[in-house]
Amino acid sequence: MQSINLDKLEQWYAVNFESKLTGLQIVLDDIQPLIKSLNSKFEVNLEGTSENENPIYRISIGNGKKRVLIWSQMHGNESTGTKAVFDLFKFFTDPGELSTIREQILNNCTLIFIPMLNPDGAINYTRENAQDIDLNRDAVDRKAKESQLLRIVLDEFQPHFCFNLHDQRTIFNVEGTKNPATISFLAPSEDKKRAITKGRTETMAVIVAMNKLLQKVIPNHVGRYTDEFYPTATGDNFQKLGHNTILIEAGHFPEDYKREITCKYNFYALLQGLYCIATNDIYDDYKGYFDIPNNDKKFFDIIYRNAKIIDDSGDRIVDVGVFIKYRMSSDNKFEAYESVERIDNLDEFLAHKEINLNKNPLNL
Repeated sequence: MQSINLDKLEQWYAVNFESKLTGLQIVLDDIQPLIKSLNSKFEVNLEGTSENENPIYRISIGNGKKRVLIWSQMHGNESTGTKAVFDLFKFFTDPGELSTIREQILNNCTLIFIPMLNPDGAINYTRENAQDIDLNRDAVDRKAKESQLLRIVLDEFQPHFCFNLHDQRTIFNVEGTKNPATISFLAPSEDKKRAITKGRTETMAVIVAMNKLLQKVIPNHVGRYTDEFYPTATGDNFQKLGHNTILIEAGHFPEDYKREITCKYNFYALLQGLYCIATNDIYDDYKGYFDIPNNDKKFFDIIYRNAKIIDDSGDRIVDVGVFIKYRMSSDNKFEAYESVERIDNLDEFLAHKEINLNKNPLNL
């Protein structure tokens, strides 16, 4: 399968990424001006509203026979895919020396984007919607308005491929390495046996093409998410219905807590995936999917090494594993905080940052 010229892609991205979307929290107010500025190549529609009556947009481009549906921020606190989608919009507006890639995609594919499926969760910086429903576990019951909307679009559009864009936590490393899983892929299972169906092999083949490109820029930073079957999950159900569904999980890159670098590689993967779909009718190069290492869970954000802990059992020298978490404060400000997750000997674990306390007390 053909790969995009990486040198030209790097040159294009360096000056053309969507600079107006930055940081971890992306909300409706951030994307609405960008949606309004899209040129006539795009068709913009108000598809519906969220539980709190915030607008949910459908954006279409292309006129090809291959139908592709892409949605992001199904989980409100997972915004990297949204940023990558708007990078993609800029690419379709002005691809520079990569215009041939754009034309092949838009002439062979019709693309529908839902760039923010859960605007209420985005405002609250929560995984769930305003009714505390995880939309990614609501594909069967469809209790949420947002889940109903997505299913209506799916049934009307009947996509050949779907891209389900998520963020994954900083805990994941690429199995067998000390590298964070910057991008992870999943070809969802259709049943508990995880059968390798025709649809799954087609999904895997597109993932193989995306992984080949990423290995050139972030070697050994790409993982494979577990394909355990979740009966109520969106990807599993859409795959089961015959819509090949690719999950992209955007993870951590060293020192990139705002996920700006990760966003770039998420965009690279998306563009390569669309290019693969646009330029192929047979998707049989799938076995390389199983060569992508699994995700492992070895990382803490911070490990305080050799900390002195004083408690009822006396003095102990231990390691303290900390996750950096995010929330909306009582005065509605986005903030980060440290959460102690484990106090133990953590020699087998990795940290994005290590602090050796040299047996000094740690104030917990």
